[in-house]
Parts: sequence; C-alpha cells; structure tokens
Amino acid sequence: MKLIINGRSMTAIPGKSLLDMVKDMGLMTGRLSEDPLVAKIAGDVFTLNYIPLRQKDSTPVRESKRKAMAASGGVVRLLTYRDPAGREAYARTARFVMFWAIKELWPQARAVMNFTLGSGLHVKITGADDFSAEALKEKMRELVERDVPLKRRRISTEEAIRYYVENGQDDKARLLAYRPIPTFDIYEYKGFADYYYGEMAPSTGFLKVWDILPAEDGIIFVYPHPQDPDRLANYRHMPNYYQVYRESKHWGELMGCETVADLNELVDNGKIRALIRVNEALHEKKYAQVADMICEQGARAVLLAGPSSSGKTTSANRLAVQLLVHGKHPILMSLDDYYRNRDEILPGPDGTVDLEHINTIDTKLFGEHLAALLAGEEVEIPTFNFKKGKREWCGHRLRLEESSVIIVEGLHALNPQILPEGLAPHMIFKLFVSPLLPLNLDDHNRVPTGYLRLLRRIVRDYETRNSPVQKTMGMWASVRRGEERWIYPFRETADVIFNSSTLYELAVLKKHIFPLLTAVQPEEECYEEVRGIVKILNFVHEADVDDEIPPTSLVREFIGGNSFYRQ
Repeated sequence: MKLIINGRSMTAIPGKSLLDMVKDMGLMTGRLSEDPLVAKIAGDVFTLNYIPLRQKDSTPVRESKRKAMAASGGVVRLLTYRDPAGREAYARTARFVMFWAIKELWPQARAVMNFTLGSGLHVKITGADDFSAEALKEKMRELVERDVPLKRRRISTEEAIRYYVENGQDDKARLLAYRPIPTFDIYEYKGFADYYYGEMAPSTGFLKVWDILPAEDGIIFVYPHPQDPDRLANYRHMPNYYQVYRESKHWGELMGCETVADLNELVDNGKIRALIRVNEALHEKKYAQVADMICEQGARAVLLAGPSSSGKTTSANRLAVQLLVHGKHPILMSLDDYYRNRDEILPGPDGTVDLEHINTIDTKLFGEHLAALLAGEEVEIPTFNFKKGKREWCGHRLRLEESSVIIVEGLHALNPQILPEGLAPHMIFKLFVSPLLPLNLDDHNRVPTGYLRLLRRIVRDYETRNSPVQKTMGMWASVRRGEERWIYPFRETADVIFNSSTLYELAVLKKHIFPLLTAVQPEEECYEEVRGIVKILNFVHEADVDDEIPPTSLVREFIGGNSFYRQ
C-alpha cells in the first residue's frame, strides 16, 4: 500500500504506525514548532498511533478508517501545533496529563475545567487542602519525561457509565446516559481513564512547552504561543474577563444548569421555559444596569465591539431602549460606514487584502466626525455601499441634542486609533459584547465558546443568506484570526464586558443546525471541525420552544423573528 505523507512517497508496512513512519522519515526534530502531533486523512483527523495497514482488520472502527485512507488515495497530511487541529490535540493531551497528575497527588480532589482566559486555561480545584501549583507542575514534568504512550480503547457506553459511577465521576456518568451511540472511547493508564472528544498526541512526551501558574480557586495552565510554539504564550491576567466568567458560572449554579446533562433534564421536564424567562430577564437587567452607568457617567458616546456572532446589533438596540427609559435620545451608528473605498485598500505582503485590518477604516474621518458631534456641530454621515465597495454621501446629516447618546457599533470600536485626541474620558463609554458560555459537558470538558458563536453564524448565514455550512466554515479561520488581532487585545479596556450567551440556546440551535452539520461529508475540508461540533451536539436534547423566546432576544438575531429587524 503506497502512502503520500507530506508529499513524500512511503510504503505502508503491516502493523507499522504513522508515528513509526514519521520517525523513519526523519521528521521528528524535538521541537514543538516542527513535530507533527496528528494527521489529516480525507478531511478527518487521526492519531499518529493509527496504523494504516493492519495485519488483521475486521472491526467496524478499523474498517471505517481504511475507508478514510482509501478516500484520500493514500494521502496523509501531518499537522503541527501551528494547525488548529494540532493545537486542539495538544490541549487535550495537556488536560489528560494535568488531570491524571491531580488524581495521583490529590485522589479526593475535584478538578473542573472552568474557562479559557486568552492563552491560559483556568482549572478550579476543590477538596485538596494541601494543594500546590508547584507540586502539580513537578508531577506533570515527571509524567511528561516518562513519555507514556496515549492509546485509545473502545468500550461499551454502559461499561463506561459503570466505570465512572464506581470512580465517583457522576458528571461523566450523567452525560453518558444521554449518549445515543452504544460505544465510547477512553484513554487510560494505570487506573486513570478519561476522554476529550478528539485525538491526542501519541504520548505524554509531546508536551514540550507549557506552564502552570497559581490562581484564585485553582491554577492557570498556560499554552504555547500559537505563532511561535517553541516558547510560552504571553499570558496576561484579565481581571474583568475573569469576573464575568465567574459571574456566569454563578448564575449557572443558581439556575441549576451547569452542564449539558442539567440542560437536558430541563428540556425533558419542561422547565427549560422557566430557564429562558430567567435568562432573558438577566440580560434585560444587565442592559438596564449598563444604561444606568452610562447616564451616571454622563457619557455621550458608547463604543460597542465584540467578535462575530456575539449579538452586537441586538445589544445596541436593547441598550438604546434602556437609554430611552432614562429620557435619552439614542442614535445608532456603524463603523462600517467609515470603510475606505475598496479600490483604495492596498494588499499586504502576501498579495491578499485584509478587510478586517484597522487601515480599512477611515479612522481620521470618524474621529473628526465624533469630535464635531460631541462639540455640538452638524456633520454629514457617510453610508458604505457594500455591493459597490464604495462610501456614499446621501445627505444624512446629524447634530446631537442635549439628551443624545451615540451608540457606535463595529469591529474596531474599542481600538484607540478611532478616537480623536483631547476628548474628556467621561464622554466615552466602552462596551465589549461576547457570548461567554459557562456550560460544561462534564468536569473535564467545556463547550467551547467559539463553537457557540460558530453555530449562531451558521444558522444565521443559512437562514438569511442561504449560505451553506461549508462556505461559513471556510471563512471562520480568517474571522478568528481577525478577532485575535483586532478585537481581543482591547477587551480588557472596556468599562463593561457583557456576556451575551444564554444557557438554553444550544438546545434551541440544535433543531436549526443539526441536519446541516450531519450532511457534511468526510471528504470535505471542514469535516473534522464539523465532526467536533456534532460530537457535542449528540449529547444535547433539542428543545422546540421558539415560542417562548421573546422577539428582542439575542438568540432571535440568529434564528429569526428579531423585532429590531422589522421595518
């Protein structure tokens, strides 16, 4: 059997793994930036422990993998930490070793994957009176140096449930009770077994770059730098973000919805309707509090930013309603109208045009207009014609009244480059909107916030633009890169960080999106990422409760029926 591994021809030998072949090819350098972590075959991701040609190959799992190899024509692409799938495999491996080390040092402790803070993962640890971040770091170093092979084993779901019940891991047992598939994969070593819904590195020795920092309630695990994996990422403390996450976790506890299993129970017993009402009331209360803060500060302009599919447009409109309650005259503006004409934007060094770069915005003109408006002058506001790629002047003139408050929404709204010099600080209020979903699958697996935003965008693109999943997924990596460069560096400068997630929406979105995701075929480029989302949604029960969701809800921005979009 002939293989093409990273463009080089190899002959598959029965019983020989991809890892063995990679070593034979001299591709293992000892550097995280260069060493492969997993392999992509026909749109799917496989462990390097995978054996392309087995001497005996009779189980359905092995047969499906042979099909993937056949579908690729023997082509194998090795993925490193620089690839998203490689980074995810590295993160899973790190979690396995970390939770294993905690289990060995503090057998009675409970370690919960709490939330991601930039380049760090916060893990909450309870039940370990003598806990020490330094002791945990030393134990992890020991496990990494032992270079323990990490091999997956398939068992029945019933067996997995029994194992987790016997070992006091009720969080996993409850989740698996909702698993519709009769089998379950685990990684295990000397009594410790866990799984993270995706491939891991071949062994613990692949964890070459990481750190552990002490933190409130536990530790921060620091990952390698995504662009320079041979060094640690530049982790910086984000107290505002941290407090928002903690508050969200607290509300999950109060509403009895901390995990997907909790959500499923609420769907099954009909109490999800009460969850929707409380969740929506919390959002409305928060918008009212933000409006109070704006008015108390005497701000005349609100700068509202956030990543894609955060609900910025609905947030701007709901905040406007709350400002009306204060007797203010809110005016909605979009930074998009200050885009430069497309033919004026020069390509970058790689020949492509980055439409998310700050230079695509005429920051000088916006700053002049904002300063003039706040000084009481009248200005003509442009409108950007996206079909023509040009800025147009349609006679839209604006002057602020004494009670006016401008709400400026846009990707770069928190970037200091858009602000003119000399403005009194109290005149500007900064708001960052992002869905920070506090829901866990189990103690060791979160529902990634990025997945929630991606689901929202897929549903909206399909419903409003008839855009297929593949197109939305194809743009997502570029969207994320733009967010990392142009949005997230400024989020801690916000006066308020607004969590726009709702605990109930996974159950609502599944009804809209699951058929679209499961229609994606293995040979398609986005299959692996889609498969990761499907693995999570497989555990989620659908909720047919759209009638309970109010027309001003953030969720309505994506599933339709949002009253702010009606003419």
